[in-house]
Order: sequence, then C-alpha cells, then structure tokens
Amino acid sequence: MIVLGALLLLAAQAPEPPVPSETQQVAALAFAPPLDRPLTYRVATRRLSRDGSFTSFALVYDLRWQRVGRGYQLLARIDRVESDAHPEVARALRLMIDPLIGETLTYFVPADGSSVDMVDPDGLWRRVVDRAQALAESSDRPEAKQAAQIIAALPPAERDKLASADIRALVVPANGAIPNGADGPIMTVTVAGRRTISASEPPAAGAAQPIEVDTRWTIDLATGLLAEERRQSFLTTGNAADRKLVEERIRALELGDPS
Repeated sequence: MIVLGALLLLAAQAPEPPVPSETQQVAALAFAPPLDRPLTYRVATRRLSRDGSFTSFALVYDLRWQRVGRGYQLLARIDRVESDAHPEVARALRLMIDPLIGETLTYFVPADGSSVDMVDPDGLWRRVVDRAQALAESSDRPEAKQAAQIIAALPPAERDKLASADIRALVVPANGAIPNGADGPIMTVTVAGRRTISASEPPAAGAAQPIEVDTRWTIDLATGLLAEERRQSFLTTGNAADRKLVEERIRALELGDPS
C-alpha cells in the first residue's frame, strides 16, 4: 500500500501539461535553448501531512541541449532524489524512481519548440523494468518486488507521464498549461528579460474539498525555457483570509551541474 501511495505522489509531482492551443502556438516565444552548457532542473513538491507539518520530495535533473538536424536534442538524467518524508514513504519513493536514476533520457524538440518527443521510449522502459527487477531480486524486502511489479505493469501513457511530464513543462512553446490573454484574467510582468505570468484557478464545482490553485510561471525570454513554476494549492472556505496551503510544487532551472 505504501508503494502504491508513492506512485500516486509521483503522479502528482509530474502532472502532464496540456497540448498548446493554436492561439498559444502562434504567440509562442522564440526558442533557443543554451547549447553545450549543463543545466540543473529541480522539481520539488511540498505536501501538508496529517500532523500539520510539510513533507517534501524532489527530483534533480542534469540537462544538456545539443543542436541536431532541424531541431534540438535534450539529454536529461535524473541525478538524485531528495526527501524528508517518513523513512517508509521515502524508501517507497526511492523504489519507484531508483530504476530511472542515472538513465539518460533523450528527447527531440523541433526548432520552434512546439513539441517534446522521447527518443526510443520502449527501449528506455525495457531497461527501467530490467533494473527494477534486478533491484527486487537483490532485496529481501517485499516492497521492492511490489514496486517492480507496478513499474512493469504501468500502461504506456503513465510511463510517458512519469518520464516526460517535467520535460514538457520546461519547454514553454510546448507547455499548454501556461495561459495567454485569451485564457481569462491573468497578470503578466516582464522585467530584465524574464516574463512572469500569474493565474488563479477557482475550486471545481461540487468538489468534496474546495481547492483553489495559484500558479506563477517565470519564462526566460532569451531561451524560451521555463525559469521557474510555482504552483500552490489552498484549501478554502470562500474567504481569502481563511485559505490554507496544502501543497506546493516548484520547478526551477539553473545554470551549472547539479551539486
């Protein structure tokens, strides 16, 4: 059960950004990722625990961009996992993600940045499944075997989400979650080559728990990459003063190797 909960946390960590609308694609920024320079991409989630404290979980990626043919190749490697969760939960998270750590994930992005496609996803997942099974066979913990079974049984859509959602969110022209003026009330500020877009999503009608979501995207205008995304979920009673933060996800990109 703990391993299944870890999988659900990973799914929440990497929601799949929607495909950009035609309006968004027309208004897309110039796309020019930095070449032959290491980048560190950190995707962190903080979630309110039952005891009132926050538990954090983060994936740290090492990214390298290269020019190939009519587009770009992105080499992404998960460098490490960071978590201050309860040891059992942290261990379950590691069981789910360890088979991917150290693997180089390769993506092709066209020159305009309009899409992000993984190269040889079937081959990648064969290696991941083999590593998960090897880890399970070398462990005497039943959770390791359960994790290997879950990984092997994941449908293609869930495999793609776990391996690609964070990368698709990084490439602004391919990230349909970022709103434009046609998407309703938003606030946009441009300072020193960076554009910050803020939007709020009201609670869904009829939801058992009214959750309001505030998201702020900071875009590097020189590269067309996401510099930072901060998504905060609040439990609300309709009174802004009574909002309670229950989850926060931060995606952040920096120059340099992971340290």
